[in-house]
Amino acid sequence: MGKIFVIIGKSSTGKDTIYGELMSLRILNLKSYVSYSTRPMRDGEADGREYHFVSKEEYLNYRKNKEIIEERCYNTVMGDWYYFTVDDGSFGAKDNIIMTGTIESFKSLRNYFGVDRVEPLFIDCSDKSRLMRAIAREDKRENPQYKEMCRRFVSDSDDFSEERINEAGIKKVFINENLEECVGEIKDYILTRI
Repeated sequence: MGKIFVIIGKSSTGKDTIYGELMSLRILNLKSYVSYSTRPMRDGEADGREYHFVSKEEYLNYRKNKEIIEERCYNTVMGDWYYFTVDDGSFGAKDNIIMTGTIESFKSLRNYFGVDRVEPLFIDCSDKSRLMRAIAREDKRENPQYKEMCRRFVSDSDDFSEERINEAGIKKVFINENLEECVGEIKDYILTRI
């Protein structure tokens, strides 16, 4: 049975960068799963790479057809944005899959696929590093969303509280202050699990 590795962490901990680095390591032979979202595409993003960007109507159709494994809604400064995982045929029983998610999405995936199949990869770093990364990312955008960046930064305190981390059974934390070291540690960890 293949594993589903879910990269979890607060905003700007480097999840997308780590995801890309792990996907490039042929030794891991990981397949990617791209989640779905109704949020607008950001500068530099591509449909099917960061997310499958869909309309609210498309989201409601997936929901009506009972194809959604897990979902969450964020009330942002720009309106409600839905993020969700669809059972779209991507989760082959023998495939080792990697994806990004939240604590809640990890728990839902674990409930859907089983505790033996779904593994968390919890990424963390200092608040200072996260804030500097977030500001640098927004500075590069044509229309920076600093207010939304701040909302995410603050909401992460509740979303990733120690209580929620413990409740989800997440015991291993990968610190991303040095990308190369962090990716190496995660690679070694995955190799012991597949």
